[in-house]
Amino acid sequence: MAGHGTEEHPHGADRLCAAGDRVYSRAVRRGRVPRTDADVVPCLLELALLHPDPDDMDWLVPTAPQEVMTRLLRGVYDEVTDSQRRMGSAVAAFEWYAGLGRHLQAVSASAEGTAAIRVLDGLSRIQAAMDEATEACTQEVLTVQPGGIRRESELTEGLHRAVALRGRGVRMRDLYTHVARHGQGLLNYLELMGDAVEARTLDEVIDRLILFDRTVAFIPANADRTMALELRHPALVEYFVTVFERLWRLAIPLTAPLPDTGIEGISHREQSIAALLAEGHQDAVIAERLGISVRTCRAHIARLSETLGAASRTQLGVRIAQVGLDRPPGGASGVAGTASGTAPGRASDTVSLPDQGSPSVR
Repeated sequence: MAGHGTEEHPHGADRLCAAGDRVYSRAVRRGRVPRTDADVVPCLLELALLHPDPDDMDWLVPTAPQEVMTRLLRGVYDEVTDSQRRMGSAVAAFEWYAGLGRHLQAVSASAEGTAAIRVLDGLSRIQAAMDEATEACTQEVLTVQPGGIRRESELTEGLHRAVALRGRGVRMRDLYTHVARHGQGLLNYLELMGDAVEARTLDEVIDRLILFDRTVAFIPANADRTMALELRHPALVEYFVTVFERLWRLAIPLTAPLPDTGIEGISHREQSIAALLAEGHQDAVIAERLGISVRTCRAHIARLSETLGAASRTQLGVRIAQVGLDRPPGGASGVAGTASGTAPGRASDTVSLPDQGSPSVR
């Protein structure tokens, strides 16, 4: 319905168009409406009067009229000295939403707890919710940042929030993958933030997670991260805090070097790749979990094969198990015990390499 854009609905939440009035009123009375009902009134989504139902994305649920009223009055307060007309309009809208509020209370009385999960549809809605949570935060922010080297644009995007938090004495703890250590942008960011931010790294982390004051959490709601969930249910938030704290205890401070594998010629990253290969993961999955490209992952696998003297993927799996690389880094004391000053695969007489050079790597 591209023809029903904002040009045909040049209004705010305080003066809905006739079509918007009908659809929003119906949503309040019934508790939700099909997403198709909003095709002719995109203004309701743009004004966040309707948002996706967390239980079924094909339906839209109404924003509580009380919340809309609060938003209206906040915006009008900033403009009251410039426009008395806007105040009168908001007061009228307030009365209209107050009448609808009685209908929504009756509908939602049996749906206790649904307000604890809010779907944020679109980057602008996500940014607005994040800014609101940042302003309310007074003590602590916990974040998990998956992927590899952090791009300058990503770091710059959230810099204003981090600076504002630091100014209020808020402490921040960030978890990254080990690959992020190689990004100069991250190092510059941490130097700028000083002791307000503490960073640690792991071979792999969970998907993106941001926690404010252990009361509200944000997680992605789709693969391309154009939708997010804002979670305020105490049980859910506490669960994510527990996950973060356990990962934090396993992580290595960014200021500390990664532990040596104890096997000559095997890097920490190659040890991580070996453990994931032993679990049966494909190259693309390993690359995604470690925050590297598939091409880089395959280059490491080729070096592993060469170091361990494996001529095929099957032989590589055997050699990984023989030298104890089938366990995650730091999770097995036997790994260091295999160190002998030379690469284990090269000292073995049980594996014969073919004459035609390096093994093939898919």
